Amino acid sequence: MISKNTNILPHTQAGSSLKNDLGDAVLGAIDGTVTTFAVVAGVIGGGLSPGVALILGFANLLADGFSMAVSNYQSTVSNRDLVLQAEKEEQQHIDEHPEHEKGIIRKIYAQKGINEPGLTELVNVISQYPQLWKETLIVHEHGIPYHTPNATRAAVVTFIAFCAVGTIPLLPFLFIDLDGKTMFIISCVMTFSVFFSIGWLKGKVVGRHAWRSGISTLLMGGGAAIIAFAISALVKHFYGAI
Repeated sequence: MISKNTNILPHTQAGSSLKNDLGDAVLGAIDGTVTTFAVVAGVIGGGLSPGVALILGFANLLADGFSMAVSNYQSTVSNRDLVLQAEKEEQQHIDEHPEHEKGIIRKIYAQKGINEPGLTELVNVISQYPQLWKETLIVHEHGIPYHTPNATRAAVVTFIAFCAVGTIPLLPFLFIDLDGKTMFIISCVMTFSVFFSIGWLKGKVVGRHAWRSGISTLLMGGGAAIIAFAISALVKHFYGAI
């Protein structure tokens, strides 16, 4: 019999726009913040002028944001090409060897714990719908999500999140009446708050422990900036000793 808890059909809606946008936005926001704060930490750790942090920060923000958006676009297009190629192959297999392809469907769901007579019934139902048949094979046999996000939309969301959130670590450096140390402290507080907020929001949306997700994101994002600061300080120390 077919268990009520068994996931019968492929995840045809796994690529919903909202989830894809969330993933792209979170990834872009975290990377944008890491990029600019790493520059800030590196500049301050190296004893350079706060103005250098502002110039390099915005330059890296726009360049890396564009690069990441293009990469996301190309990755999304590549994934869609994989789906189209797999769909073409499976259609050919179904046309030439339908019984063999039914056997694969049977094996897939037998491994999920579906027994007779439900198993045969399920195989017969799926094989009556060519599109569902192909999607099932692509998702379960090839391990490829059938529905992929819109490549242009993914790139735009990534770029906007990268630049918008990545600007935050640079904001204190716009106030020229502050000294470099104060600017850096404020930037640290704002940046770590952003890391935690992104993780907390992500946890809320995906139904995970929000505080745990926030702390995890804070630790991972802050780690990159700490490394940048430490390396810059060490380089300054040894360079100054020369």
